[in-house]
Amino acid sequence: MAKKKGTSLIANNKKAYHDYFIDEKYEAGIALAGTEVKSLRLGKCSIKESFVRVEHGEVLVYGMHISPYEKGNIFNKDPLRVRKLLLHRYEIRKIESKLKEKGLTLIPLQVYFKDSLVKVELGLARGKKLYDKREDIAKKDQRREAEREFKVRNL
Repeated sequence: MAKKKGTSLIANNKKAYHDYFIDEKYEAGIALAGTEVKSLRLGKCSIKESFVRVEHGEVLVYGMHISPYEKGNIFNKDPLRVRKLLLHRYEIRKIESKLKEKGLTLIPLQVYFKDSLVKVELGLARGKKLYDKREDIAKKDQRREAEREFKVRNL
């Protein structure tokens, strides 16, 4: 079977963009079992409640739910197990030093296939205050209203 080229999205964390300002983005591989990859090919993944920590020089993702593969029987792993992310050592050190700053956290933004490999996009994020969220909602409403008026005028 030939390998697919390009990228295809598996899971997206829309809530992250609502709750955080994303300062930097990193791309990481992920260590998975065979049945987990098969489940991801079916699109059965959720990263809404997940978060990332750096422990003992390793980057680990917690709360990432990959549904068990239907035909995997005894080879299926725990859907919520902690998974190791694959990054270069210098990237891990850089992330670790930035996480020591107050108010920064590391969250997964999306999971996708890049060629035939599963990748996770991580975001170095700073939490939004309630007034920031309200401001974003107001901007979205203004943009939608402008698009609606533009559409009506051009009909």
